[in-house]
Amino acid sequence: MNNISDAIGVIAQSADTLFILLGAIMVLAMHAGFAFLEVGTVRHKNQVNALVKILTDFAFSAVAYFVIGYQIAYGSHFFLSAEALTANHGYDLVKFFFLLTFAAAIPAIVSGGIAERGSFRPFLFASALIVAFVYPFFEGMIWNGNFGFQAWLNESFGAEFHDFAGSVVVHGMGGWLALVAIYLLGSRRGRKPGVAFAPSNIPFLALGSWVLIVGWFGFNVMSAQTLDGISGLVAVNSLMAMVGGTIIALIVGKNDPGFIHNGPLAGLVAVCAGSDLMHPVGAFVVGAVAGGLFVFVFTQLQRNSKIDDVLGVWPLHGLCGVWGGIAAGIFGQQTLGGLGGVSLMSQVVGTVAGVAVALIGGIIVYGVVNKIASLRLGQEEEFIGADLSIHKIGSTNSDK
Repeated sequence: MNNISDAIGVIAQSADTLFILLGAIMVLAMHAGFAFLEVGTVRHKNQVNALVKILTDFAFSAVAYFVIGYQIAYGSHFFLSAEALTANHGYDLVKFFFLLTFAAAIPAIVSGGIAERGSFRPFLFASALIVAFVYPFFEGMIWNGNFGFQAWLNESFGAEFHDFAGSVVVHGMGGWLALVAIYLLGSRRGRKPGVAFAPSNIPFLALGSWVLIVGWFGFNVMSAQTLDGISGLVAVNSLMAMVGGTIIALIVGKNDPGFIHNGPLAGLVAVCAGSDLMHPVGAFVVGAVAGGLFVFVFTQLQRNSKIDDVLGVWPLHGLCGVWGGIAAGIFGQQTLGGLGGVSLMSQVVGTVAGVAVALIGGIIVYGVVNKIASLRLGQEEEFIGADLSIHKIGSTNSDK
């Protein structure tokens, strides 16, 4: 009997390792979605830079998170022998990989907001600092119980802050960090409030959206991190929120393809926090509100002379992430068909805490880096475009 039990344990552990590895790969693929969403939105002279930023940001984030960030968040590191690291089929290593793909989403989100005028290397350095210190500080507070914050919420309001897949921890943090960087940079030269630069390539923009949509089911469902925690409710809630965001963005956005392809992303951002708690009808409503919120706020930002958010990452990730954190406390209640176990007050306080950490951390990191090396391209560099001024090559070549 012991041999059978041992064999079952080995199979279960190896299955969990494979499960979370597949999740890591799906979320890694989402970074291609971030890249093509940005490529399709920016002007032709900045397409190469959009692609390069996402890949290099991921590389720098991986090093920062491996060396510093993961230890801050979870109190463990990988500076051990390979023999020790392979325990339990290397599950801890693959868990790091999975959580790294979440951490690296922060600079990918910021990248879309500061596109077309953000300098290259200073932002790489800033991204590494964010992933090493700012993001894991809040990640550890929420997902590892650091600093007693969750215990205090539980004692004060009867439940911890619930963020199953990162509406606030990942998307909210990324969106509000981006707002700081966007404000510091100012508007693109030549941009006039009320007159937007047209996307350069709608097919690429749509491709980026679709890659993100598909990968998001790994982002949400695999947040269970083990096979015994998997829930079809998370998958269907993600689907319904995505559909709700799409439909409302279509209606409110008046058939605009940019809104139609960002609407589902807004819904998916919002449903992350409570995807394991809500009824599918509730998830649809949450996604629909997020889709409308994105369209309305992004439209208003086009008339703003100080906030030039190229991809609309603040409304998409920042505001929809905040809505998602609060919505989990509303639609997660049993009276609205949810599973219960959440407190609206805990959700509000936890969400505000995430916004505060992002704003304070962003002001410190981007402020310091900007003092050392300008976060903004020079006037001539911006006019020529980041592709030629930084990478010395354009995105296409018509030579025969």
